[in-house]
Amino acid sequence: MPELPEVETIVRDLKKKVLNRAFLDVWTDWPNMIKKPKNFGLFKKGIKGERIKEIKRKGKNILFRLSGGKTLLIHQKMTGHLLFGNWEKKKKGWRPKAKGPLEDPMNRFLHLVFWLDNKGQLALSDLRKFAKVELGESREIESSKELTSLGPDPLEKDFNFRQFEEILKNKKGKIKKILMNQTLISGIGNIYSDEILWQAKIHPFRDVSKINKKELKTVYRVMREILKKAIKLRGESISDFRDLEGRKGQFDIARKVYRREGESCSRCGAVIKRMKMTGRSAHFCPNCQK
Repeated sequence: MPELPEVETIVRDLKKKVLNRAFLDVWTDWPNMIKKPKNFGLFKKGIKGERIKEIKRKGKNILFRLSGGKTLLIHQKMTGHLLFGNWEKKKKGWRPKAKGPLEDPMNRFLHLVFWLDNKGQLALSDLRKFAKVELGESREIESSKELTSLGPDPLEKDFNFRQFEEILKNKKGKIKKILMNQTLISGIGNIYSDEILWQAKIHPFRDVSKINKKELKTVYRVMREILKKAIKLRGESISDFRDLEGRKGQFDIARKVYRREGESCSRCGAVIKRMKMTGRSAHFCPNCQK
């Protein structure tokens, strides 16, 4: 699933490509991804003519504030990613008109295509078709429980260590699960929780109540450092993620433990392990993460 750095990469690119553009038309072959309104005809009617006035990220959600007081919400979920370009419909699906990164096989699962007034198209490629799309009055969309229940963004300027410490105060449970709990801190998932804890030398199964203040300060510091670095490197594409132009992110060069089980730890040389954690995987060094 795209996490904070991948979603932020898409949002920053969208601001360059589609801000102030208007939607002319829309197509889908998977209307189930449109959760609001349920009827695709109403969705199509509601989006046509709307101009994009603002684009922002809330956790892992992308919000397009539109000219008519509406908001378009897109959550890319497990395998979705937005693309910008030009495609033509063929019998076997959509094909990009130009040679380049949009031809990457991971970009061929187009299930939602918007036509914009700058002759470009905004498309959602989603292999597993889990992505969620909503269109409604801004007040309704942005006051939904799903958005209001999100914890603070770890890269917000006012998200200081004191706030981080207060969130974790009196909490019990494995530190990796705490970092991925979207109601406590928004945007961090499996990849970056592993990378943060490796850098901080904290074992992912450690109970947060057993982590001292000095260690917490390290987790806070490296959390912000790694997320910023991942954004600079345009995200991680070890799986499905591609940026708005269809290119892979470059965080792979910085990845230390995620999906590196059986390899040597770059810090101490021990063999990296993977263990299950309630349906997810935790990757860590058993020697230098305590």
